Amino acid sequence: MEGDEREARRRKLEALRESGVNPYPNDFRPTDTTGDVVARFGSSDADELAQLDGEVCLGGRIVSRRDFGKASFLHLQDRRGRLQAYVKRNVVGDEAFALFKQMDLGDFIGVVGKPFRTRTGELTVEVHQLRLLGKSLRPLPEKWHGLTDVEARYRQRYLDTTTNEQVRETFHKRARIIQRLRQFFVDREFFEAETPMMQSVAGGAAARPFVTHHNALDMQLYLRIAPELYLKRLLVGGFDRVFELSRVFRNEGVSTRHNPEFTLLEFYQAYATYRDLMDLTETLFVELADDIAGSRQLSWGEHQLDLSPPWRRVSIPDYVADELDLSLDAVRDLDLPTLRGAADGVGGLLNQDYGKKYGDAAAGYLLMDLFETIAEPELIQPTFVEEYPVAVSPLARRSETAPKFVDRFELFIAGREMANAFSELNDPVDQRQRLETQLEHRAAGDDEAHAMDEDFVRALEHGMPPAAGEGIGVDRLVMMLTDATSIRDVILFPHMRPEKEVPPEA
Repeated sequence: MEGDEREARRRKLEALRESGVNPYPNDFRPTDTTGDVVARFGSSDADELAQLDGEVCLGGRIVSRRDFGKASFLHLQDRRGRLQAYVKRNVVGDEAFALFKQMDLGDFIGVVGKPFRTRTGELTVEVHQLRLLGKSLRPLPEKWHGLTDVEARYRQRYLDTTTNEQVRETFHKRARIIQRLRQFFVDREFFEAETPMMQSVAGGAAARPFVTHHNALDMQLYLRIAPELYLKRLLVGGFDRVFELSRVFRNEGVSTRHNPEFTLLEFYQAYATYRDLMDLTETLFVELADDIAGSRQLSWGEHQLDLSPPWRRVSIPDYVADELDLSLDAVRDLDLPTLRGAADGVGGLLNQDYGKKYGDAAAGYLLMDLFETIAEPELIQPTFVEEYPVAVSPLARRSETAPKFVDRFELFIAGREMANAFSELNDPVDQRQRLETQLEHRAAGDDEAHAMDEDFVRALEHGMPPAAGEGIGVDRLVMMLTDATSIRDVILFPHMRPEKEVPPEA
């Protein structure tokens, strides 16, 4: 029983303290890692190792041990991996060996010793000096890899990363991906910005925000749902290329694809269009696949993906007209009766009162619902989806050839939205009118309609250069590059429901 094990470990802790041993010292300084030792001596044979004069100094956690009376083998784990160590009584001495006998799986120790090869050929450190650095009062899971309670893995991520090498590797890859993202834009002369996490107006996306209160200013604030409007203020302020790797917060449901707190990359480039960003996005994803996965052919769940450019490009009105056998002219004209007729039997869309909720913009929203219902599950290989209705894109520039649509794309891979980009609306008059329309939608019951941001409109009135901008969900990007099926697998500490209270003695 775990309770009995914890009690036994507490007794060991008390006995150590009574004997004068500090179970939590902080004066040991490792000079090597397991990775260093493997890199330096991994190709040396037993005779070569026997000729070595120096020693290695390691610190880490005991993750396995095998005892043989007066000698023991253990595996020591640190940030670079695992390495076997050999503790022998007549080498470390009676006192140190007695201390070692009081150590448990999960304890942190420091060792000094000499590398050698065992009879089976495994690289091992013969321990000459041994110290306890941190006593573990709870045992590590005995069969962690076999647990079916995935919530336990997410809730106690520290145990998951301790005992599961694949999980640790996923988060090492995540860190590399974020570093590569940052370097990609720095190399292209983008300025990295930091914008407010608490905002007086929740803007830049269609989402429900988290609400908080600033006591000193006595005002309501929102956790940001996107950094967009602040980054575009920087375009006004003379920063022609800006990006931010930001934490954003959206008060929405939790699923394998959604977490209320997530990482978003947004970037804006003056004197560019959304089509320029298509090329840039292809380049970015391909470079990441080459670097992180080592291939442009990836497995993601049940799908086999090929990221080799050029990627497919799909027009929303063209796709809907073709799949539902509609007049393309009518679809492009956003003819509501035509779209209503097409909605008959498509996912229960006719059950929604688009006219009451969206007024004159009803056809644009209905067209999007039709497309999302019939097309998104089929967008497996990388696909740029173009030509979004103005109604659903309040911050995007109108198309000069099709004024009921905007210059925008979304990137879909494996049926998931991976990126959203558009040529930016820099006409302050048009922008104000569209935000006012959004206010009407909000009044009609659309909780995710965009709020009015007077200061942002004022900034546009000072003049913003023509530009294009894009947002990429970093967590989904990591999922793709690590073949993760749930967003929780790539977030170190995902949001969880509170666990049931457990008595302290349990």
